[in-house]
Amino acid sequence: MAPKRLAYGSLSKFRGLALVSLAALILAPLVSIVFISFSGHGNIWSELWAAALPRYLSNTGFLMLGVALLSVFLGSATAWLVTMYRFPGQRFFDFALLFPLAIPAYVSAYALVDLFDYAGLIQTILRQMMGWQSSQDYWFFQTRSRMGAVFVMGMAFYPYVFLLARAAFREQSASSYEVARALGLGHWRQFWRVGLPLARPAIVTGLALVMMETVADFGTVAHFGVQTLTTGIFNQWLTLGDAAGAAQIALMMLIVIAVLTYYENRSRRHARYHRNSRTLKLVEAVGLSGPWALAAFGFCMVPFSFGFILPVTVMIFHSLGAPQSWLSLGLFDAILNSFLVASSAAVLTVFGALFLVYGLRFSAAVLARTMVPLMGLGYATPGAVLALGLLIPLAAFDNWVADLIVGTTGYEPGLLLTGSAGAIILAFVVRFFGVAQGAIDGAFGRISPSLGMAARSLGQDSAGALRFIYMPLMRGSVATAGVLVFVDCVKELPATLLLRPFNFNTLATRVYEQASLEHLDTAAPAALIVMAFGLSAVGLLFRANQSL
Repeated sequence: MAPKRLAYGSLSKFRGLALVSLAALILAPLVSIVFISFSGHGNIWSELWAAALPRYLSNTGFLMLGVALLSVFLGSATAWLVTMYRFPGQRFFDFALLFPLAIPAYVSAYALVDLFDYAGLIQTILRQMMGWQSSQDYWFFQTRSRMGAVFVMGMAFYPYVFLLARAAFREQSASSYEVARALGLGHWRQFWRVGLPLARPAIVTGLALVMMETVADFGTVAHFGVQTLTTGIFNQWLTLGDAAGAAQIALMMLIVIAVLTYYENRSRRHARYHRNSRTLKLVEAVGLSGPWALAAFGFCMVPFSFGFILPVTVMIFHSLGAPQSWLSLGLFDAILNSFLVASSAAVLTVFGALFLVYGLRFSAAVLARTMVPLMGLGYATPGAVLALGLLIPLAAFDNWVADLIVGTTGYEPGLLLTGSAGAIILAFVVRFFGVAQGAIDGAFGRISPSLGMAARSLGQDSAGALRFIYMPLMRGSVATAGVLVFVDCVKELPATLLLRPFNFNTLATRVYEQASLEHLDTAAPAALIVMAFGLSAVGLLFRANQSL
């Protein structure tokens, strides 16, 4: 028996080493940012503060506050309406209000500018109807502004609050509202005094996600000319060639993200409430009629219209206006590139998450278990930050390998990772590992541990138990995780922009490049394809939350 114990011990050590290596790979870009930020001369921080850093901070803070307020208002109010009341369209809005999640914020920004800018349809019609000659003759709100960015991102990100608030409202007991009505509280006071406080942890969690997305956004703020911390990384690195300065801006973003992640996790820990009885009496929706039903329908229609209908309509209009753009070679190449990098990243991410989550069940590696909670920072970290943390060490590694091969064989291999799509795939794996990890961990949690024990008692090792017991039961969850990662990879813009090789376009970068040149006709087909992928992910998300 001694040799078997030795073999098992060696296998356990190997498994633990592999888990630690995987965790280190996911966390490496974040550690790299810290080292790069201290690699420059000592005056970088003072130079940044004297130049552009206050502007980056103030704009980022303004957007975070504005988008947070708008998202909480829209998400909480619409979740309350579709949960607590019956009105025309209520069942449709119950899932349709999630549709803006399928639209990248930068696509909504392009559509809003195209429709409402000075040369857009709305102002053109107004000038023709009123006889105005120039912008000096009338007032119209500025689309390319901080408030415009707040509006676009609020309409794009409010579903994070809506989804979690809706689940929280549905889980509340009807007894609380019966007591409130007995005390004379009307509908508004019931929402403000009972529903909102009970749903606060879920709303705070959604709010943290909204603020993370706001900090990470690049396409919207770049199109609107708003200089934030994310655009500061691009300017400092690509324009000024100052990698250390860009890393210091990225380090500030990491601190902001870490604070938001802390509060998000803290709120999640308090997201459960004890119930006084074993059976929960659910809230019964109250029927609305007349002006109140019309008002509820109109209120829900506003975010759905601006968050989904407007960008989809604008892009369909432009794509129909230039049908030849669907046959352009650049679009086909972008589709192929997006499929290759996104599918490769999805497969690697799902297999890595499966290995990590399942491996921790049989490994005693304390270091790996300690590092796992930190791996969720990858999803919270903006793509521009991850790209910066990956590109510089990968470029150094590529040059070292190339020099080694040239010195040994005389053959010049070029840059193996940064000169190909390998760097993009690695960035996607790091960025979206938390998505797959959370889905697979939840799937394992729904399976009784006794099934694994039964498989082991019947002579199956851990690999056999995974193959014959766990995988058949969680095949749907694994596939869902893969689809979600795939869609997120297709939509990702800043990391792809920074890490792509020369003349390498994905659907996201094609939309960005063509829209930046004001060529929405050629950008529209790629944008519609990205939306179609996004809708598939929203469908999976809604299906997974139907029971909430």
